[in-house]
Amino acid sequence: MFYAIIAHDKPGALEVRKANRDAHLAYIAETGVVAQAGPLLDAQGDMAGSLVILDVADMDAAQAWADADPYTKAGLFSSADIHPWKRVIGG
Repeated sequence: MFYAIIAHDKPGALEVRKANRDAHLAYIAETGVVAQAGPLLDAQGDMAGSLVILDVADMDAAQAWADADPYTKAGLFSSADIHPWKRVIGG
């Protein structure tokens, strides 16, 4: 099942994001459960959050993935919500 993680960075945390980006991308590659992902952008076009679509068994697995994300461990996010998600368009 798909789960969408919608996370917003803490204000002024762009340097935290940049410092942990390589570890975050490595985590995505290592875990093999990310169907789609990319940064949310602010009005200036700077990275300000994350949208991650996971393909995992259940909400517990989605929460465990989110908790182990290097961005989460670095304290980047002011909020992060996980929602079941149904793909309608795209493959």
